[in-house]
Amino acid sequence: MLLFPAFLLLYMVALSGNLLIVVVIVSSPALHTPMYFFLVNLAVVDILCTSTILPKLLDSMMADRTISYGGCIVQLFFFTWSMGAELLLFSAMAYDRYVAICWPLRYSALMDPGVCRLLAMAVWTVSLANTSVNTGLLLRLPFCHSNVVQHFFCEIPPLLKLSCAPTHLNEAMAFTADIILAVGNFSVIMLSYVCIIASVLRIHSAAGKRRAFSTCSSHLLVVTLYYSTVIYTYIRPASRYSLDKDKVVSVIYTSVAPSLNPLIYSLRNTDVKAALRDSLKKIHGVSFLYKCVFYANKIGKQGYLKGENKKANPCDSIQRMPFWCEQVLFDMYL
Repeated sequence: MLLFPAFLLLYMVALSGNLLIVVVIVSSPALHTPMYFFLVNLAVVDILCTSTILPKLLDSMMADRTISYGGCIVQLFFFTWSMGAELLLFSAMAYDRYVAICWPLRYSALMDPGVCRLLAMAVWTVSLANTSVNTGLLLRLPFCHSNVVQHFFCEIPPLLKLSCAPTHLNEAMAFTADIILAVGNFSVIMLSYVCIIASVLRIHSAAGKRRAFSTCSSHLLVVTLYYSTVIYTYIRPASRYSLDKDKVVSVIYTSVAPSLNPLIYSLRNTDVKAALRDSLKKIHGVSFLYKCVFYANKIGKQGYLKGENKKANPCDSIQRMPFWCEQVLFDMYL
């Protein structure tokens, strides 16, 4: 039972943090750039991943420890889709940083909105094709050994261990997908960061170097954490699957990484923090504005009931509002 509050906290942090990132970026015109466009996609992927795994896990901790065959397949489909999309998104984000730092004068041309939309479409389409193939290959397998999944969610390696038919094709497809989506993308990202570091070292300004490294360090941290655990899980045959060890590794890329992503990208990013402060200020101002309007309306009604100012201008009541109402209105429209 001690694990329940831990996973509940991870789910709440991942869900609220990623939703907050989406709302802040969408509502802030200053953040409508390629970098934050891909960050919104990453937040959506993390919401999909955690919402596929953690609600059922929390339910199994409290009461029902079973899952239907259809529910297991659906969980596998959406988890594999989100995992593939996340792996590809990291490459798209690395390419965006590479162009921004190594080719700054051509950045607006190479990363225009059409290119960004095309990259995002490719990410979701390729990952959808990957999960469709892997799920389809799994559906053709008979499961006659046991109905106990030795894991906290339905994932390819533990499900293959339950099959009484040869799983060589499934393992080969999972291995190929891992080589292309994980190892291949990770190699591309590392190569892009070698070029980025070489370009940054040529910057003469110390402030410019700090800004460039600050922009890329958060992305590199998330990439290293995510790719290392995914490669470890899927690069091996199902026969070498270890119950306790692989459960811990799976927690990292299904729960911990999606929870850390909004914290890393927001706390280490001055633009996101500034946009978040502006959004909170607007929300705070709107709440006070409603109070001011209510107060002005109340003053007007009180004056009317007392027989005062029956023919007065309705705006006269605003002049009788307290100073803090006038200050809120001034700050909001400054």
